[in-house]
Amino acid sequence: MASATPEKADKTAPKMRADARRNRDKLIEVAATAFAENGVETSLEDIARKAGVGIGTLYRHFPTREHLVEVVYQRELQILADAAEELSASEAADVALEQWMRRFVSYMATKRGMASSLKIIASSNSAMFAEGFGRIRSSFDNLLSAAQDQNLIRKDIGQADLMHAMSSIYSIPDTPEWRESANRLIGLLMDGMRVQR
Repeated sequence: MASATPEKADKTAPKMRADARRNRDKLIEVAATAFAENGVETSLEDIARKAGVGIGTLYRHFPTREHLVEVVYQRELQILADAAEELSASEAADVALEQWMRRFVSYMATKRGMASSLKIIASSNSAMFAEGFGRIRSSFDNLLSAAQDQNLIRKDIGQADLMHAMSSIYSIPDTPEWRESANRLIGLLMDGMRVQR
């Protein structure tokens, strides 16, 4: 997966010493994995331990669980935005679209684990969510348009259609096989969208 530096994802992060920045970045990385695997109620002590820092260090960087959730969410959005650009530059347009959709599944897994906290944050910071959704739509649109312009993806498929299809993947029951099912569905979507030669 493409990697975004958390400082790029969190524009409000204060300037800090290199070791403090490393600790903060590691906490965000570990929290993203923990939220995706165990949900947002995962132990903050466990996150700190896996990041190799004390719980006091975690609270210095993230005074509340919601603050940590918000920064992780912004990081995941930045990873998706960066991945769209990187894939567009290195892959055929249809392959770039498919690989980005598979990365979107990883984003959905993390978001799913943070759903309850994100609802609370959304009520107080709707602008952040509107901006994030706009970035995802823009990435989707650019990748889809490039593949259609090269006649690799059917032109009768709109960006809204594809967004609805991807949103439906989010509704698959949350079981251990969820990610595997989601990736199978992306394969089916791509099979149906590709121009047959």
